[in-house]
Amino acid sequence: MTVTSAIQCRGLWKIFDTGAARVIALQNLSLDIAAGEFVTLVGASGCGKSTLLRTLAGLETYTAGQIECCGVPLRGPGVERAMVFQHYSLYPWLTVSENIKFTRKLAAHTRDRTSADVEAAAGRADALLQLMGLVDVAKAYPNQLSGGMQQRVAIARALMSRPRILLMDEPFGALDAQTREVMHDLILHVSRLEGCTVVFVTHDVEEAIYLGRRVILLAPRPGRIDCEYAVPLPAQREQHMKHAPAFLELKTRILERIRVTSGMRTDAALLERLSRGSRQHAADRGGA
Repeated sequence: MTVTSAIQCRGLWKIFDTGAARVIALQNLSLDIAAGEFVTLVGASGCGKSTLLRTLAGLETYTAGQIECCGVPLRGPGVERAMVFQHYSLYPWLTVSENIKFTRKLAAHTRDRTSADVEAAAGRADALLQLMGLVDVAKAYPNQLSGGMQQRVAIARALMSRPRILLMDEPFGALDAQTREVMHDLILHVSRLEGCTVVFVTHDVEEAIYLGRRVILLAPRPGRIDCEYAVPLPAQREQHMKHAPAFLELKTRILERIRVTSGMRTDAALLERLSRGSRQHAADRGGA
């Protein structure tokens, strides 16, 4: 039977219970992500985006509910899933090429491995070096690379085992704006080429719309799905689309909803009163 859903969550709860503090990180969350879909997660701080991603990766246990990945109940980390973090987490003593190949040394990838498997893995590493534009720095060490180049290495390493699901936790958050745009187009190209499902966490609404075919907004305290937005852009994205009216309208709607769910609405009248008070105070001091 062909599995069309990459991820299914049903009634998912995650509760952190440490001593007197009890935090409901995820409350009764249900979610379906289709195979090959690129989904982005946004929301205010504390809404459970990263907790959900780490739970899908098998790095966090969940308190109640069910999760299936590729039709199989989730019981911890698995070779069908790979995760890319905001901090590159590269091994400083390994070269770029060695970092990319590292996953092939893990026990899950070495059981019953033949010489043909080893040869195929070497070819895969070379292909990823080409795809990520890393051929010229293959023998360099992480501390010799820019942030953008280091994140390319981390993505290539995650792709090395041909995961069916790629989980990305704010991977471009530490990059400058120009490098970020380059990485946006790169990850879209890679996801289409690899055919993998991508779940991408970000605080940047513009990034979420540009990358995702669907934007899922989580609300905080407790973390839950508030609403979903279909992205009105063609599959082939180009940077100029960020200025399209439909793009900007959706960005405004999502930002406003994040403010509502977080309770961080701007009171323009109050700000104006405070500004007038500050100006009057400065004038009074000047006249004294």
